[in-house]
Amino acid sequence: MSLRTPLNRSIARQDASTVCLRCWRKLSQSPMRSRRPFSTMPSNRQGAVAIGKSRSPFSNDYFWANPMLKERFGASTVGTRRELQSAIAGVRTGAASSSSAEAQQSMASQPPVEDVLPHRRRKKARELAAAAENAEGDYPIAPDASSKLATISSSLPQRSLRRILTTYLSLSKPRLSFLVVLTATAAYSLYPVPGLLAPAATATPSLSTLTLLFLTTGTALCSSSANALNMLMEPNHDAKMSRTRNRPLVRKLISPRGALIFAIVCGAVGTGALYYGVNPTTAFLGASNIVLYAGVYTPLKRMSVLNTWIGAIVGGIPPLMGWTAAAGQCAHEGTWQELVFGEGTAGGWLCAALLFAWQFPHFNSLSWSIREEYKNAGYRMLAWVNPAQNGRVALRYALLMFPVCIGLSYCGVTDWSFVATSSAINGWMAWRAYQFWRAQGQKGSARGLFWASVWHLPIVMVLAMAQKKGLGERVWRSIFGYPADYDDDLYYEVGELEEEEKKYRTLDDRKGSA
Repeated sequence: MSLRTPLNRSIARQDASTVCLRCWRKLSQSPMRSRRPFSTMPSNRQGAVAIGKSRSPFSNDYFWANPMLKERFGASTVGTRRELQSAIAGVRTGAASSSSAEAQQSMASQPPVEDVLPHRRRKKARELAAAAENAEGDYPIAPDASSKLATISSSLPQRSLRRILTTYLSLSKPRLSFLVVLTATAAYSLYPVPGLLAPAATATPSLSTLTLLFLTTGTALCSSSANALNMLMEPNHDAKMSRTRNRPLVRKLISPRGALIFAIVCGAVGTGALYYGVNPTTAFLGASNIVLYAGVYTPLKRMSVLNTWIGAIVGGIPPLMGWTAAAGQCAHEGTWQELVFGEGTAGGWLCAALLFAWQFPHFNSLSWSIREEYKNAGYRMLAWVNPAQNGRVALRYALLMFPVCIGLSYCGVTDWSFVATSSAINGWMAWRAYQFWRAQGQKGSARGLFWASVWHLPIVMVLAMAQKKGLGERVWRSIFGYPADYDDDLYYEVGELEEEEKKYRTLDDRKGSA
């Protein structure tokens, strides 16, 4: 583009009659000024420079002001511009064929602009989310509570009381310890005693609240001791797994000596609380759990797949501890033979069997998603050693829960209605375990079994406590009263006489044998 130089205004304003002929001849013979372009750059360079310049000031001032957009899309655009500039320069110098071929090849390797537009990015994100949902073994695993607490502790001021307490709490694996205490408490409440409701409603005694306090405290401390010893023995292996690499001993938030002192103190205080506040049998079971978990299960994890069975035994002992704690309040002599193998102890063993069987579908589905991490860390788990057996074991023990729940009703721990309600939830668990076995963990079956096991245990425990033997009848009588021909005093009198008669018979038999 160019503009003509305008005529001199002084001449344009004058009348033609006032200009002489000689002046008109000079003006007509004077050469016109040349056109003045906007740019003084040679024409052979204007094409290349035009490519390098932005066509729109809006893109320079607004679009590329966003650093994320500039980083994501600016690199390919700048590269394309430079390649086009070199191609045009090659054409001007006579090397058009080679330069244009290189430019076309480079442009083909760059993603088209349409693929990175916002609506295409959203579509790509949805596709990736759908693929992740259907990915093998991709299901959420609860983050390790010890690792989360260790991360919080590391952000607190040095030598602060809160940092010290958080670090020691992370050593106890609080989520696992809480589950252990709950299973012991559930078994304690399932023990068949004369009454569970308030004395005003039933006029019968119930289990001791003080004993329950000692049971929960001692069980939590024993579990904390076992967990701290477990972390103390394998920090190098924990560092190789994503779920455990942030634990306090791995991050050196506490010294091994401090962790050992914590474990010893918790074990001693917890066992002492169970011994003096509950009974010696429960205290022995608590100490045995520490030895089994830290002394047998932990080193066996790197030696044999049998570690899972030892770990299941460790998980089955807390319900037995709760049962012996309740039985000690109603026992005649209170010996370990009477509390563990005496009459009426079948319910405690069935509660322990329920927890023993539950851990296989839960852990086998949980470990399947991180089987490669277990393998790299040196832990021998069925999930990678023998995946087919991993599914069979999960299904086998899921089916075992049916006879265990039926046995609770048969032994008089729960009403017979518990058979129907527990069979429904056990059937759901068994169906998920069957899918897990058939697909060998693929197609989301591991995720389904894992979440089924998470919900299965609390539902079954709540159903068992709600359908405890005779509880429904006592609630009904407390609300609607007793029948007219029902003599409450006579009922309990007969029961007490039968208990006294049984006690004297036992004493007479012992005297006769002596």
